Amino acid sequence: MSPITTRRVTTTALAATLLAALTACGGGEDKPAASATGSGSASASAEPKAANLTVLAASSLTDVFRTAGAAYEKAHPGTKVTFSFAGSQELAAQVKQGAPADALVTADTKTMDGLKAETGDATVIAKNRLVIAAGKDNPFKIDELKDLADTKIKVVLAAPEVPVGRYSKQILDAQKIEVKPVSQEPNVRAVLSKVELGEADAGLVYKTDSAKSGDKVVSVEIPDDQNAMASYPAATLKQSKNTEAAAAFVVWLSTPEAQKILQDAGFQKP
Repeated sequence: MSPITTRRVTTTALAATLLAALTACGGGEDKPAASATGSGSASASAEPKAANLTVLAASSLTDVFRTAGAAYEKAHPGTKVTFSFAGSQELAAQVKQGAPADALVTADTKTMDGLKAETGDATVIAKNRLVIAAGKDNPFKIDELKDLADTKIKVVLAAPEVPVGRYSKQILDAQKIEVKPVSQEPNVRAVLSKVELGEADAGLVYKTDSAKSGDKVVSVEIPDDQNAMASYPAATLKQSKNTEAAAAFVVWLSTPEAQKILQDAGFQKP
């Protein structure tokens, strides 16, 4: 065999050997990546880069999102999630003013719908109901909505532009109950605080918020046919500089891990 022929055979054999080695190493690439909407664990190629995320969230999510954020950071090393909590109407104003943030979660779909130009597609991640939060030991023996019409009882409500204030007005109007609140607060936590401190005798708040007060207030249930269902939509913000990481967090909020955290805190399935 000539030297040229020998070199050609050797080169062909070497190429075949390299091709076989590359095929063996890349055999796993044909396997589908883990779904981002599953348990929250994606393949290495689908995992977004670590980022510092800022999430604007409704006040009623304060406690549960702190727990959820810690769980997310543990599952996504290097990622830091910082929350800014306020009434949904305040959050909407921040978004429209261009506040530097990556995702938004409101306590109603109406507020989120008004931000379609600034957000990605929204997904409802949880639901909630209202209760009457009565003062410690419930001295006025409040046990139904119509009791709030008693002028001897100091009732505090959220302002009507706040989701919980809108829900409150909705259920009171439906039952034709006229309530003259001693104050109208900017978010549900402010309503609850007034009752906890004894500055008001009762207020309408989310069930999850009242439950966190322990024995500081008495929670009076409102029948389903007199109640309202609050929905919590989540969406990425188009102004985000961490679009992939923000999208991954929003998707994670619907995973079994996140849903368990929300439901353990008293929120209902979306």
